Parts: sequence; structure tokens; C-alpha cells
Amino acid sequence: MSLKNVPGHELLAGKVVVVTAAAGTGIGSAVARRCLEEGASVVISDWHERRLGEKAAELASLGKVHAIPCDVTAEDQVQALIDGAVDHFGQIDVMVNNAGLGGTKSVLDMADDEWSRVLDITLTGTFRCTRAALRQFVAQGGGGAIVNNASVIGWRAQAGQAHYAAAKAGVMALTRCSALDAAEHGVRINAVAPSLAMHPFLAKVTSDELLEDLTKREAFGRAAEPWEVANVMVFLASDYASYLTGEVVSVSSQHP
Repeated sequence: MSLKNVPGHELLAGKVVVVTAAAGTGIGSAVARRCLEEGASVVISDWHERRLGEKAAELASLGKVHAIPCDVTAEDQVQALIDGAVDHFGQIDVMVNNAGLGGTKSVLDMADDEWSRVLDITLTGTFRCTRAALRQFVAQGGGGAIVNNASVIGWRAQAGQAHYAAAKAGVMALTRCSALDAAEHGVRINAVAPSLAMHPFLAKVTSDELLEDLTKREAFGRAAEPWEVANVMVFLASDYASYLTGEVVSVSSQHP
């Protein structure tokens, strides 16, 4: 039995988890699957409605899953996501902020709109979802957990990644500071920082040379599987991380 197929242990039993950008083949869908396997009811969201519906159908055999389309750049859609999750399941207990946008472009050639779009989705989108989830947690009487998807690129330099690195460094700072704002309400906010989590879409948009270089930086000499990152996110969402907040956990051998 591979670690990927180890049965769940009810780490999230009774909890309602909301996951953004969960319709693809990467970390978002992997964490939705792992949360279901650990006994949670899960709300998945994504801007791509067709893929979102297909993913909900795929995950339905694992437990209670509900799909709500959401573009994290629109505040009204973010609020509708939270409200829809509460209307469907009665509450939310965990918010997983996975939505992000990458790309490769030198600062010399980068237009304002290219910079702004990456920051708006990756950093400001995480802020919008964090704010909406926190307000709901407080309205419910406090308690809850937020798990953000950062990246080791928020710590290290890589050519062509100024916009994405700035956004992910911002997610790290947002995690640390918002954790202090949330602590009085019993809410924990942490983040994971993956490096290279291999999935089909990433393989399509990344050169073989870059993938080889990034792989060489890792202690295990291979990319992570999305489910390996998801396992850490499930831990941070669970009560086993009850005294952990404001932390960025590197799911990689790369760290400051």
C-alpha cells in the first residue's frame, strides 16, 4: 500500500472545509480529496464552472461535496462562496486558500496588468478569502482554521518570477500578521510553502530544463506529489495543530 492510499483517520470528522481553485489536477483537488477522506464535508470552488462540476462528480463517492463557482478577484463572489457554504452545510470550519496564478516574465518586459493580475489572484485573492472566512468564524462564535498555499519562491530568487515571488512572499506575511488578528477569536492561520508539486498542467507549462533544475534542488531528488502537500495542509487544518499559528511550513527541503 502506498502512502497515497493509506485510509483516512477522521482527522477532520464533522468539519466543513472550503477549498479554492480545486477543479484542476494539482494541490487544490488533492487537498479536497484528502479532506473528504479524513471525514470532512467539502465545498470546492473554481472560476472554471465545467471543470468544477466534473471534479465535484469525481469526488462525490468519497463523501459530502458541494461545488460553488468563484473568482477570487471579485469580492462579491468570495462572499457568495462563504455564504453558499454556510447555507449548504450550516457552518464552515476550515478555509483553504489555494488560488494562485503564475507565469514567467522578466521585469524588463512585464506590463503593469501582468504584474497586477498575478498579485490580484495570488495575494489579494487570499486576503479576500481570509477576510470573508474570518468574519464568518467570528459570527459563528469563534474557532476555525485557515490554511494558505504559499511557495518557497517567496523565500528564494528565480529569474522571471518577480510577480509570483512577490505575491507568495506577501501570502507569507499575510499569514503571519492575520494570525495575530485572528488569535483572539480562537482562529488559527498557517501556510504551506511547496516547491515543485508535479501534476499534468504544470508539466505542460514548464520547460524540461527548469523542471530538472528545480528537481535537483530537492533533497529527495524528485518533485512532490500534490497529495504530499495536501497531507500537510490537512494536518494544519486539523486539531492536531491546535497550538500552531502564524507559521509557514516548507513542504520542500528549501527554506530560509
